[in-house]
Amino acid sequence: MTVSTSPQRLTTAVPGPLSELLTSRKSAAVADGVATTLPAYVDHVTADGVVVDVDGNSLIDMGSGIAVTSIGNAAPRVVAAVKAQVERFTHTCFMVSPYEEYVAVAEALNALTPGDHDKRSALFNSGAEAVENAIKVARHHTKRTAVVAFDHAYHGRTNLTMALTAKEMPYKHGFGPFAPDVHRVPMSYPLRDGAEFTGAQAAARAIAHIESSLNVTDLAAVIIEPIQGEGGFIEPAPGFLPALVDWCRANGVVFIADEVQTGFARTGDMFACEHEGIVPDLIVTAKGIAGGLPLAAITGTAAVMNSVHAGGLGGTYGGNPIACAAALAAIETIQEDHLLGKARHIEKVMKDRLHAIQSADPRIGDVRGRGAMIAVELVKAGTTDPDAALTAAVAADARRNGVIVLTCGTDGNVLRFLPPLTIGEDLLNEALDVIAAAFEATR
Repeated sequence: MTVSTSPQRLTTAVPGPLSELLTSRKSAAVADGVATTLPAYVDHVTADGVVVDVDGNSLIDMGSGIAVTSIGNAAPRVVAAVKAQVERFTHTCFMVSPYEEYVAVAEALNALTPGDHDKRSALFNSGAEAVENAIKVARHHTKRTAVVAFDHAYHGRTNLTMALTAKEMPYKHGFGPFAPDVHRVPMSYPLRDGAEFTGAQAAARAIAHIESSLNVTDLAAVIIEPIQGEGGFIEPAPGFLPALVDWCRANGVVFIADEVQTGFARTGDMFACEHEGIVPDLIVTAKGIAGGLPLAAITGTAAVMNSVHAGGLGGTYGGNPIACAAALAAIETIQEDHLLGKARHIEKVMKDRLHAIQSADPRIGDVRGRGAMIAVELVKAGTTDPDAALTAAVAADARRNGVIVLTCGTDGNVLRFLPPLTIGEDLLNEALDVIAAAFEATR
């Protein structure tokens, strides 16, 4: 396959005529509820993060399929492992005829996730499915039913995970009623709480809310993203997460870390929990786990995981052998190619540039994040009031000029950047040049 050597080369408007034709076909064939951010249809993607569309446009990818292709598209080890597995067998269902690949992925997760205690893992298809199963495990283990989630949280689109998810539109609107006994409490949000409001104070606020709104003896689990994803890449103040973990341990509550977006080197640590040294009872992973193939997992304390009766966990496709082979190759790639260090270098490059833009633009309220998970929150100048219209305009200008940029945040006012960890520094700086120009164009 011929690969473009000019990653920012645009041969047509974006989207181009062939993409527009495919958009017409989509409208006639695909449900309207399935939307696309940028209707430039993909022909191929390079390993370092260039999406080449069907019109020949080369777009720098600052989204990685929402943090999925962290090790780059079609990573060589993943391609080789998938080809070898496809030639052996494609499916048997682990619950019927088991195979080594599933066991090997569970062993790897037990070794890699935080804590050196005895652990067990179970494999699923998607982050939402794994989150639902984590709640099942916590409820079964504790014999309790209530669950606490946080403001701005995103945990999925199934019925239970919609109840856990905070954002109404587009994720929850019109889809209720939702699963009961889910309680929402305040998140640590440094930009809006103010610099003087510590992580310990934010944790005390959340705990006070829990204790005043429900009977703690009914609480099965607290679930949280160590850095929130769709909610706006909100990084809680230091001390917030450890205080929550301590409270959960003192009250017999299962602490669940949703690392679907933050896991597998994305934040410069293998898992975001490691930044503050917290050890969750259960950790949920997906997205970057398998180099682009659908796979998810729960890993946790053996006593908690093993509390579920035989046959209580599973699914037809969970831990599919092809996805498992890809996951083992993805983990090897992260380790052998030193992608933790590359994520930290991406953070430095991006924050240096974005802070420089911020210093001259009062509309940038915050630059935050870790590793290759960086966000810019846009506000009305001189305030912390969200500016969703500006955010949409900056993202649209960047896309028109060849950079795929995603937005997020409960108020729709956050630009989020999730480049592949394989992106070269020159390509990353080209993308940042376009983003800087987009801020200028929207003044």
